[in-house]
Amino acid sequence: MDITSEPLATASPTASPAPLRVTLVVGSNRHGRFGPVVADWLLGRLRARTDLIPQVVDVADTTALPTTLTRGPEATAALAEITPKLATADAFVVLTPEYNHSFPAGLKNLIDWHYSEWQAKPVALVSYGGISGGLRAVEHLRQVFAELHAVTVRDTVSFHNAGASFDDEGRLTDPGPAEAAAKAMLDQLAWWGEALREARRRRPYGS
Repeated sequence: MDITSEPLATASPTASPAPLRVTLVVGSNRHGRFGPVVADWLLGRLRARTDLIPQVVDVADTTALPTTLTRGPEATAALAEITPKLATADAFVVLTPEYNHSFPAGLKNLIDWHYSEWQAKPVALVSYGGISGGLRAVEHLRQVFAELHAVTVRDTVSFHNAGASFDDEGRLTDPGPAEAAAKAMLDQLAWWGEALREARRRRPYGS
């Protein structure tokens, strides 16, 4: 047989994976907070990508959430719009300021009201603050999310002296370093998000 006459095998086309659903958690509810400025910039980076679809959970919208972790009518109403955005997410970006060398109480309360929603999903951490850029809050959050069986990605974005990093219209005065850091972080988030989504499909976490 003349093997040269055999048809060549061709690889079957591989469909592109569906975009990842990413929930951006805005972690500050303090009066006069700077968080929305950074959040708007982050949303711009997320929306610029074709592999990520963002939605937002803002801690400022959870002020009615009690701290007793008792699921009464008040808590049920407060969680009605929040929990689905966490449960359906493939990945998270958590934006935090630094208060007293850690992250805000309102953010911790929101995190503690949920458990399975975080499991086996990646979390990217973005911080802002004074000279430390909120990095001490980030290190504390890594411990919290490890306890919740989430995976924090290695690279972060931090804004030191954040108020001076943006102009009056919310634009970065020197966008280059932050843009590069955000790309590296979101690339990692996308890799982990796709890998863990596929892993959860093959075998539900904890089974």
